[in-house]
Amino acid sequence: MYKILTLNNISAAGLDRLPRDRYEVASEIRHPDAILVRSADMHDMEVPETAQAIGRAGAGVNNIPIAHMTERGVPVFNAPGANANAVKELVIAGMLLAARNIPQAWSFARGLTGDDNSIRQAVESGKKQFVGFELPGRTLGIIGLGAVGVEVANTARALGMKVIGYDPTITVRRAWQLEAEVGQAASVDDLVRRADFISFHVPLTDETRGMINAERLKHMKAGGVLLNFSRNDIIDDATAVAALDAGTLYAYVCDFPSNLLKDHPRVVTLPHIGASTHEAQENCAVMVVGQIREWLEDGNVHNSVNFPEINLPRNGGYRLAVVNNNVPNMVGQVSTDLALVGLNILDMLNRSRGTVAVTLIDVDQEPPEEAVARIRAIDGVLSVRCLGCSEDGHEH
Repeated sequence: MYKILTLNNISAAGLDRLPRDRYEVASEIRHPDAILVRSADMHDMEVPETAQAIGRAGAGVNNIPIAHMTERGVPVFNAPGANANAVKELVIAGMLLAARNIPQAWSFARGLTGDDNSIRQAVESGKKQFVGFELPGRTLGIIGLGAVGVEVANTARALGMKVIGYDPTITVRRAWQLEAEVGQAASVDDLVRRADFISFHVPLTDETRGMINAERLKHMKAGGVLLNFSRNDIIDDATAVAALDAGTLYAYVCDFPSNLLKDHPRVVTLPHIGASTHEAQENCAVMVVGQIREWLEDGNVHNSVNFPEINLPRNGGYRLAVVNNNVPNMVGQVSTDLALVGLNILDMLNRSRGTVAVTLIDVDQEPPEEAVARIRAIDGVLSVRCLGCSEDGHEH
């Protein structure tokens, strides 16, 4: 029986994918095999030693101590693309809110007083202050062409916008999904110079923190719009507000309120609702639960932020899942220890990523405790699990 600890409310659509005859799921479990989380901060949490995986029902993983989990041989999974449509819709809405001055016009309308005739007169005299502009023909610059960025790009093209993108790490899969008319920017600076709108779809890293600063904003077109539904701190908020006050920036739309932003007349700030749809929460839960099951039951890895992708089809029998530091001769040592107890290797796959390697080994008999203990004692081995064995995949 696998035990799954939930740190937040996880959509039932995902939890229902965990068979109750094999999985126990609860918000209070002392020795979990895996942890499911959404927004809970795990950096100060003492993660139980029994935890073999962490699944984030969303895309961002800033709330998870990834480096520490990697050192322990624990994969961290997320759900990239599961909330892409939800975020895309909010980005498009953000452009319309900014271009048509909708928040300001709504605030004006809600503040009208008097009888209906007085209100109609006030509307006719006041509406001229909310004249906006249309999207077709404007240039949208997108930084980050992952699942969300690609969806935003294609939708903007369908609305008649010109689109340019910048992503030096774009995958072949995402490139194929892009509309052919989406242009390529040579750099962030090149994109800033050419775009009327800029939307960000990158994780928060040392390289992306403060990506839009005073120097870059100097080169943006007058009357430009910034949209950030990615991560806080990618845009230097103080710089953006200064540009708004100077009239060089038209609007700033983001998902991260602060005292500096929330009352500014040219800022639309929302309470981090980019992925807050029932559909997105269900999609994220279903995706990450499937990945957790793949790892626990078969040792396969898909959509991990710290482990290599690895997929070895399972045909029953006994499988060893070995996680180790990515150093020479690890597979050789493991193979030798299996041979010492007379085990025949039926199939094997090894993949590495950065400092971590994963090896899946199918053998013809259940490995005895002495063999597993010997492998676990190899210098650099982080974890060993025997899948299909009498302990049902739990780490020895």
